Amino acid sequence: MSRTVRMAGYVAGCVLASWLVTACGPLAETHHNPGNSHEVATAAPSGQADAVITVARGQVSPPPGWLEVAKGRQVSITVTSDVADELHVHGYDIEAELRPGVPATVRFTAGLTGVFEVETHRSKLVLTQLAVR
Repeated sequence: MSRTVRMAGYVAGCVLASWLVTACGPLAETHHNPGNSHEVATAAPSGQADAVITVARGQVSPPPGWLEVAKGRQVSITVTSDVADELHVHGYDIEAELRPGVPATVRFTAGLTGVFEVETHRSKLVLTQLAVR
């Protein structure tokens, strides 16, 4: 076997091993924190998506799940937290300040398709995942 073929096989093996380690690695820490289950709460994909979420003592209520909406529809997410934090809708780069006990609402048109995590920045809690189809 030529040295070039052996080297190509070695490189391919390294790439595969790297992919397996990454793919089988631990989930993000937010998936291990209390209040971050994978229960599903959905809205009709063709209608407006509304979510009302509360964060208290590090717990997310209702438990994080899925908020589904059709592309082009309106999304409204209201979060009330017991501590100061920041709400962030990934992919859309929408942020809102969370003040203790004061509801904060973000409203936007779901113009991008995909799955987008909605989280708090400081406490790193997953609030929901927005699925736009």
